[in-house]
Amino acid sequence: MGDLFSIRNTDGGLILIGADEKQDGTLIPTGLTEDEVGKMKKQFWDIINNRQKVSDNILTDKEVYPQQLDGSVILVVNVPRAHRERRPVYINGNIFSGTYKRNSSGDYHCTKEEVRSMLRDQGSQTVDTKILTGMNLSVLNPDSILAFRMNHRNTQLNHPWSNLTDEEFLIRIGAAAISDTDGKAHPTGAGLLMFGNEYEIVREYPNYFLDFREMVNDITEWTDRIWSTSGDWSGNVFDFYRRIVTRIVQDLKVPFRLEGLYRIDDTPQHKAVR
Repeated sequence: MGDLFSIRNTDGGLILIGADEKQDGTLIPTGLTEDEVGKMKKQFWDIINNRQKVSDNILTDKEVYPQQLDGSVILVVNVPRAHRERRPVYINGNIFSGTYKRNSSGDYHCTKEEVRSMLRDQGSQTVDTKILTGMNLSVLNPDSILAFRMNHRNTQLNHPWSNLTDEEFLIRIGAAAISDTDGKAHPTGAGLLMFGNEYEIVREYPNYFLDFREMVNDITEWTDRIWSTSGDWSGNVFDFYRRIVTRIVQDLKVPFRLEGLYRIDDTPQHKAVR
């Protein structure tokens, strides 16, 4: 049953009862009788509807059904991902020790911070849209905003937002919002992460840390690194993305190619990165 709850807290998935999975991923039915299917369904519903066992049941009858597999009957449980308002789904009445997530083919205990993050996201207002009334727009890096706006102008020609002030533009894209408390513009959580300076970001998100490492082999620790606390750049998400993309483009090989008298330096790889 652990798979069921970890899948709910992750991306959803299928549980097949009455089948074994081989190493190559193929399924071998072990076979269930109709009587066994009925007993397993009853046992399943008894457990997930017991609030002492499971915090929340988000399944319906249509998501638990028998199915034929190579002439045998198996029981299929189609587990949807729990909506953020209903996560975490946990077991045995303990939200911290009973919350699991799926990691590849196994389950793992969620950390207390992961559980708290799910609880924060339960509200009608998400972390991204939260208005940070304790900060003003000065915590956002002006160079990051300028670079973003230049990119917007280049990709969205003659867009009406191009003539807005920075404050108006940030409000339009959700990076800032007007607070009902003081009637002034403040950064949102998304705006701070996207355009803020690292030392301001960690005031709101203490565990914030970005780290990119380029590895050439298993022996060398790393040949190139970009991290948010280095102090020689803003440390925000937007500039982190720009620096990594620029580094990747610099490393892409450009084959010699002519179209007529002109050399073509663009490649499908460059286009894919952009």
